[in-house]
Amino acid sequence: MEEAGYTGVALRLLRRAGARPGDRIRIERSDGRVFEGVLMPRYAISARPIIVVKLDNGYNIGVRVDEGTRIEVVKTREAILHEAAAGAPAAVPLLEEQPPPGKRPRVTILGTGGTIASKVEYETGAVRPAFSAEEILEAVPEVGFIADISSRVVMNILSENMRPKYWEKIVDEAAKAIQEGAEGIVVAHGTDTMAYTASALAFAFRGLPVPIAFVGAQRSSDRPSSDAAFNLVAATLVAARAPFAEVVVVMHGEAGDTYALAHRATRVRKMHTSRRDAFQTINGRPLAKIYPFEGRIELRDKPLRERGREELHVVNGFEEKVALVKYYPGMEAELIDFLVDRGYRGIVLEGTGLGHVGEWLVESIRRAVEQGVVVVMTSQTLFGRVNMNVYTTGRKLLQAGVIPGEDMLPEVAFVKLSWILAHTHDPREAGRMLRENLAGEITYRHTLDLYPRWPH
Repeated sequence: MEEAGYTGVALRLLRRAGARPGDRIRIERSDGRVFEGVLMPRYAISARPIIVVKLDNGYNIGVRVDEGTRIEVVKTREAILHEAAAGAPAAVPLLEEQPPPGKRPRVTILGTGGTIASKVEYETGAVRPAFSAEEILEAVPEVGFIADISSRVVMNILSENMRPKYWEKIVDEAAKAIQEGAEGIVVAHGTDTMAYTASALAFAFRGLPVPIAFVGAQRSSDRPSSDAAFNLVAATLVAARAPFAEVVVVMHGEAGDTYALAHRATRVRKMHTSRRDAFQTINGRPLAKIYPFEGRIELRDKPLRERGREELHVVNGFEEKVALVKYYPGMEAELIDFLVDRGYRGIVLEGTGLGHVGEWLVESIRRAVEQGVVVVMTSQTLFGRVNMNVYTTGRKLLQAGVIPGEDMLPEVAFVKLSWILAHTHDPREAGRMLRENLAGEITYRHTLDLYPRWPH
């Protein structure tokens, strides 16, 4: 049992019951609470008296025990495997399929303030983020079966406080982890601006040999409906085993705990304030479907990059003097003039329909372009693409020097322009790069199935 990671009281109780990893056991604690599930190895390096069991719903939990705890073997591992061989559903994946510690892929988890796992501090009632490798393995032991985990805190901020200069720091830390031998990166991030940061990394990594999976939680870990553990397991699985080397956002694919989706960073948007499946791919398909409890990754789209094919190549840096402006009826031209006068180098317009704004804005936009400001047009509709040749206003905007943003999401165009302007001062070169598909942000051909239709 020492090889399964148990020591102290937990080891004595398991030996007394004759329990081995893979057996179905019943734990009756001295406080009267009862837990039943399949005994799993424990890979947290800690002497804490915790026994890990897989419940029937697929979750692993750590049960704290003491000398008064009673443990009973309900069904042996051999009986479970015999039933599985006879066609009955297996209660747990075969433990022989799990490589031992030190033989698993190395995954680094970077914390930015989003909750990886959390602990309730009962003295204060606060939920404290848990970022150390030991705490992660205690709180979400499943990730220890997937990969050898290391972790570090890059920053600890609310996601609405994210800034372009912080993107640069996350890029540097992810690159450092890859150089140190990480075979996958998980970035824990608040959900509200996670798509911006993920998109920033997609542009900054011009060569990427391993996956980078962003993950967050819609509901905090102190709530029974929390999605934190499920999402973290899915993201770790992607970082450790995915055949692609892309920056993705990994979150629930539906309201239940069946599967997660890996969304390409430059195609994903948070579409709901609180649902578990809030993140959706726009104008594309999710890159992969992940079944955490089965340890399975199913590709849904063709990867842009394959794992191990590219050398690490980082082009870091983001220009902060870039604005994202949503057009609204009656918007005053002085808003554009203000940005130009304050020295902004780029403006992304979120226009109506095919890419329009009020015609009274055209002259201010022309002035901006003449003063070297790069102006890009995107659409508020999200689905579909900008086409500024159809109506008169669009053609006037093109003549004024506005660059059509193809089918880029407005926030992705904002991040891309920020990255481009950090590396060139030539507006013509910036325009050329904006029109080039650098990280899957542009889809040149749309098929009917890319626009979702919900039943009435």
